Amino acid sequence: MNQSFRALGVSAAVEQGLADRGIVEPFPVQTLVLPEALAGRDVLAKAPTGSGKTLAFGLPIVERTPAAGGVPRALVLVPTRELALQVCGELRLAAAPKGLRVEAAYGGAPVGAQAKRLRGAQVVVATPGRLQDLVERKLVSLAEIETLVLDEADRMLDMGFIDDIRAIAAATPQSRQTLLFSATLGGEVARLAEGLLRAPRRIELQAARTPNAAILQRLHWADNAHHKQALLERLLADPSIDQAIVFTSTQVDAERVSSALLAEGHSVAALHGGMPQGQRNRTLGSLRRRNLRVLVATDVAARGIDVPTISHVINYGLPMKAEDYVHRIGRTGRAGREGLAVTLAEHQHAAIVRRIERYTGHPIHATTLEGLEPRTRAQFREATRKAARKATRSGARPAGRPASGRPASAHPAAGKPYAARSARSR
Repeated sequence: MNQSFRALGVSAAVEQGLADRGIVEPFPVQTLVLPEALAGRDVLAKAPTGSGKTLAFGLPIVERTPAAGGVPRALVLVPTRELALQVCGELRLAAAPKGLRVEAAYGGAPVGAQAKRLRGAQVVVATPGRLQDLVERKLVSLAEIETLVLDEADRMLDMGFIDDIRAIAAATPQSRQTLLFSATLGGEVARLAEGLLRAPRRIELQAARTPNAAILQRLHWADNAHHKQALLERLLADPSIDQAIVFTSTQVDAERVSSALLAEGHSVAALHGGMPQGQRNRTLGSLRRRNLRVLVATDVAARGIDVPTISHVINYGLPMKAEDYVHRIGRTGRAGREGLAVTLAEHQHAAIVRRIERYTGHPIHATTLEGLEPRTRAQFREATRKAARKATRSGARPAGRPASGRPASAHPAAGKPYAARSARSR
């Protein structure tokens, strides 16, 4: 049985604030981190997304940061704008009993307006690039920082923020407390930690490999891109969908799929890292207000989305990492609800599907939709050969070998206009 927050060193007022929100028992990462962080020690923690680490570093900030004074005393660095907003919102709720002001700074928004909001804030949540810009312009001072948190440090390094992070850390007092959270602790993360932390307490939690039991998982094999689009349109015609997130692998695919679905009359919008921040905020607001039924998003943009009414997740593009699959489908089945996660995979991506199954330890059961059944691999190869021979006899470029040099399928869905197919599939 978990300890209480009070037993871990959290004050009665803050514990009551958590209880008012239905948060009564600490997560494992909170149980391990809170005593160390509340005692003022540096912490190096391996903790995955969704493990409860925001409160693990947030509660010590709330307890140890004085409400007096109008300069930043605690700083949380995060990799993305969406995560900055999510963490800022969570910390505001936790800090309310102590009267602390929490503000966020991120790219894609006016610098002057953000700098004005940061005046008087004791806690700042920021992306490294925007914060370094504010520091260089002398719009924000880090001279009074007592606690520095690096959240999802591995992702910040992957995104090229290493120089900004080091410059920001150098602008804070050496006497500060530093808490670093990352999904991995080796390589560049280890070297960064060595330079920033002092005799840290090392804490490691394994990433959750098993998806939520409330999420039903399905797999549909697709012969080609046209077939996959037809499957997507048929799936979205399901009236049981409350709201759905369609994951793509690239920003280009997010825009393309969103535009195609919009043309078909779906209430849909794209969300990816290449969009202006104002547009991303409006899109997320529309999703939360249920003005959107379908969100087409990339992995980076979707981090931090917590909308209980997401009933379906569709993997249109497969994730780069197996652990990202668990994160993606975890966007549904929230707040005690059931969810459905559907993966659309072409035959050449079978190895990725198997890697995901090995990672989670559970098979993803394949199923079919009537009229859109995939061909077997043998049928796929034979149909391609027949199309190629027919095109060769007619003197045209072989149908199975388009200009890109990649084989094309003879599946009935291939080559037909998307709008015509989807209208009949409904």
